[in-house]
Amino acid sequence: MVSWIDDELGRSGDLVTWLRNEEREHQTVQGFATRMAACLQQGGRVLTCGNGGSMCDAMHCAEELSGRFKVDRAALAAQAISDPAHLSCVGNDMGFDRVFARGVEAWGRPGDLLVVFSTSGRSANIVAAALEARARGMGVIGLLGRDGGPVLKHCDDAIVVPADDSGRIQEIHIKVVHLMIEGVERVMFPGNYERT
Repeated sequence: MVSWIDDELGRSGDLVTWLRNEEREHQTVQGFATRMAACLQQGGRVLTCGNGGSMCDAMHCAEELSGRFKVDRAALAAQAISDPAHLSCVGNDMGFDRVFARGVEAWGRPGDLLVVFSTSGRSANIVAAALEARARGMGVIGLLGRDGGPVLKHCDDAIVVPADDSGRIQEIHIKVVHLMIEGVERVMFPGNYERT
């Protein structure tokens, strides 16, 4: 057994155990799913954003909604703010701090939902996106880490993974994404989850 691999798997396992054992986090995930389903059922859109690996998680979340998760069902209106042309245009013309806020301004409407991903909660562009969403009458939910950072106070609710390592935090974020998407499907497409 390679000790460092065993150590890292142990840290990952500890965080999965935390998520499994925390009733508050279960209720938060269920609340995310219920809120997201309500937004989509009312003709709203889910926007997602994050930096680096968190952008990959934001994209994953959006494609699970617009594409397919477990079984076939109707496409759901979700979009990651991740288009390279948009990001480079806004970054060049307005500064990197505005890349996500400008996307929210372009595509967000009252009643829509913004999901922000940040392992630190300290990225200025994530904070700006949350503030823009609030100004537009959108909901904001967060998948965060460490202490939640400055963006936490701009979220309606958040899962804050109690770790400092970005990789371990992102592992839990993707578990939450999958639980959240299944929760949305269970609300919107219950027939897909009926036991035979």
